[in-house]
Amino acid sequence: MNTKGIIIDGKLISQKIKDELRLKVQQHNNKHDTQIGLAVVLVGENQASQVYVRNKVKACDQVGIKSFVHKLDETISADEVTSLIKELNNNPNINGILIQLPLPKHLNEDKILALVDPSKDVDGFHIHNAAGLFLGHHISQSTQTPILYPCTPSGIIELVKSTGESIEGKHAVVIGRSNIVGKPVAMMLLSLGCTVTICHSKTKDLPSITKQADILVVAIGRKEFISGDMVKPGSIVIDVGINRHEGKIYGDVNFDQAKQIAKHITPVPGGVGPMTIAMLLSNTLKASEK
Repeated sequence: MNTKGIIIDGKLISQKIKDELRLKVQQHNNKHDTQIGLAVVLVGENQASQVYVRNKVKACDQVGIKSFVHKLDETISADEVTSLIKELNNNPNINGILIQLPLPKHLNEDKILALVDPSKDVDGFHIHNAAGLFLGHHISQSTQTPILYPCTPSGIIELVKSTGESIEGKHAVVIGRSNIVGKPVAMMLLSLGCTVTICHSKTKDLPSITKQADILVVAIGRKEFISGDMVKPGSIVIDVGINRHEGKIYGDVNFDQAKQIAKHITPVPGGVGPMTIAMLLSNTLKASEK
């Protein structure tokens, strides 16, 4: 099998980050004689969400962050969720708050996420943090607390940096315009000096654009949508997709084809996924330093 593309090992890179965080968390806990705390709010019985929460709790344990999981009934009212979030906002033992998505349909996600104190919003979804990212701020101008960037985009940037390739001046193409991945990672790449193109379902002649990409980030949720002939030789390819098909997991990129063209490429699984949790832990530490 041709192994031309260098595999960007998200598991290895995330473990290095967690090892560094463990020391920093320990120093923080010793200095303040307390333990950094992360609250996770899980509503309903979504199996994928339950798996994600278990993985997050396990990762917290690994670095010395105490996790508080609030499992709520599927039928819980918006008022009850609101009351819990306000309680967590005011709890000095809780440094970070994570609302596990998706929420049941009767709960308005935007309204629920907006209730979280921005300085505890470790997912980086609050409009205050989104605005800080857009403006290129690392510290809030009003509260002097760290701006918390979304976890998956932050992990993507770490993976790109891990290649050792120069980022400044590169043409980055982001496929997908979600508020969770596409838009924020585009803003981060822009702030690092890239020329950025954002593509989406209405983009015409997509292959002609992707073949210009020195850095290609794909986050659309379509199994192996990007074929090898859509990849620029010598590029960095970051595959954010998680697509389950007949018991297997596939990315948005045809890995076997693209790795023969790209210089660096992430696998699925084992690429972006582990980095998301590592960045969540990093954000929780940042939130504790306010």
